Amino acid sequence: MKKKVAVIILNWNGAALLRRYLPSVVEHTRADIADVIVADNGSTDDSLRVLADEFPSVETIRFDENHGFAGGYNRALAAVEGDYDYAVLLNSDVRVADDWLSPLLTFMEEHPEVTAVQPKIMSDTEPTKFEYAGAAGGYLDRHGYPYCRGRIFDTVETDNGQYDTPAEIHWASGAAMMVRIADYLAAGGLDEEFFAHMEEIDLCWRLRLRGGKIMAVPSAKVYHLGGGSLPVGNPRKTYLNFRNSLLMLHKNLPQKVRGGLLTRRRLLDTIAWARFLVGGHTADAKAILDAHRDFRRMRRPVVDAPKQNLLDVPVNILFDYYMRARRTFASLKN
Repeated sequence: MKKKVAVIILNWNGAALLRRYLPSVVEHTRADIADVIVADNGSTDDSLRVLADEFPSVETIRFDENHGFAGGYNRALAAVEGDYDYAVLLNSDVRVADDWLSPLLTFMEEHPEVTAVQPKIMSDTEPTKFEYAGAAGGYLDRHGYPYCRGRIFDTVETDNGQYDTPAEIHWASGAAMMVRIADYLAAGGLDEEFFAHMEEIDLCWRLRLRGGKIMAVPSAKVYHLGGGSLPVGNPRKTYLNFRNSLLMLHKNLPQKVRGGLLTRRRLLDTIAWARFLVGGHTADAKAILDAHRDFRRMRRPVVDAPKQNLLDVPVNILFDYYMRARRTFASLKN
């Protein structure tokens, strides 16, 4: 009988992470509904030997080079198209427990209008707290800044059951996102120009423009280490987040609002640059300048610009967080 789900873990030189986290995925992923697959992004460590010797039940897709998060997953989902209905993009530093996958699959099967879902994402090092990258579901404010149920900027909440109901969200975290493979491919997959960071937000934006819904399903729960590729505070991460955010806005906003919003973002990013500079974080300040320079170089004319403005929302997360001291999702006017 055909299995419904491909649980795909993208790996690049992550032999230690595979040894640490893959056993839980193999143990707690029901073999009757899913296959666990590792897509190797041209690793040069002993990842492939570890997979062959220690995880013989795990299928491996091998790439000759590192295509980045976006390119690796695009190739992996294209490779399994037709064999499965759904794919889970699961980071290599995610631990799972119990029957984590069934609630996600059941929800997708019962809600055909939903194109992607994420579980509740907890910290693997502090299991009572949400994890930075996704928490209990992601949102965008009116300027395109991301935040989550359970995490706003660096303020991460403890899970007290406050987000235990399913909710429609703006984006699902690429740390643990289930998506309909047909919808993923029809939307163009992850944008490979992003290389890494923000690409799942961009994908979810395009899925929503196509009429799909993105949902958080908190009855499913996983534990994410986070920072496995680039830790928070790394200038490279700062560069990618600022550059890719601008590219995402340029691509997905209606023409009538795009110019004004990007102008406001330049002003707000200038404030962020000044804060980094005053705080002595000169590499991060330079990263913002580099991000804006490369955005201007990389942006392309938008053909068939969307008509719907998905950033027509009330939240101004910078003002709410820094001026109104609203540090939790529940305190915002969503």
